[in-house]
Amino acid sequence: MAMLQYRMGYMGSAYVATRDNLTEALQNVSPTVVNDADDFTVDGEETLTPVETADMTQKMEEVHGINADTAGWISIDGTVIDYPVMQTPSDEQYYLNRDFEGKYSAYGCIIADTDSEIGTGTLANNYEDGSKPATNIILHGHNMKNGTMFGSLDKYRDQSYEKSHSKIKFSSLYEDREYEICAVFLSQVYKKSQTDVFKYYQFFNADTEEEFDDFYSNIKQMSMYDTGVDAEYGDEFITLSVCAYHVDNGRLVVVGKRIK
Repeated sequence: MAMLQYRMGYMGSAYVATRDNLTEALQNVSPTVVNDADDFTVDGEETLTPVETADMTQKMEEVHGINADTAGWISIDGTVIDYPVMQTPSDEQYYLNRDFEGKYSAYGCIIADTDSEIGTGTLANNYEDGSKPATNIILHGHNMKNGTMFGSLDKYRDQSYEKSHSKIKFSSLYEDREYEICAVFLSQVYKKSQTDVFKYYQFFNADTEEEFDDFYSNIKQMSMYDTGVDAEYGDEFITLSVCAYHVDNGRLVVVGKRIK
């Protein structure tokens, strides 16, 4: 797979955005940039094909109406994570240094990996009104020094924090989903030549039970602690990936199992 290396910076003010005050938030984001940066990787090679589907939910239709690159919304109660998720298959790097309005910003946006099929339609209709989501949806976010974007994921090193922030909410354009954290681990982006290592960022679909078990057994073995949440073949995941500094190209990864 092609590895796209991104260069990013930090912004000095908090990015606050909710579905109810999104427009106001965009107008108030500070353009101040702090000269500190890190790298993060979005991995992808496939181009997603738009599918005619069921109607969008009202709340996401409003956000999508502001920016059609919106693929969803992620939030974790009790944290600053409450952001639109962008996906641009024709140009993976578009929101690397752009805000929700498409204006230059070292802040960037939360990005859904190009290989992550978000899915259209609804589970309630068994996705017969659209396409089924990938087994694993991978989201990449910047590690902000002020804790915004995905900067606060570092707190998940502490199991007590995970216990009080164990649910990840993700809304596609068509339905609301909920995930419960099943693994928190440290990893890294490996060289292409390294083939005997576990590359969590290359797992999107489990076509067989063996493929599912390989991913699941690895994330559970690598997890810093046991969250008490188990999964089985047929379950879906969401993976949040952010830079970490324990090794070169390090990553801290939080994986949730879909429960709703």
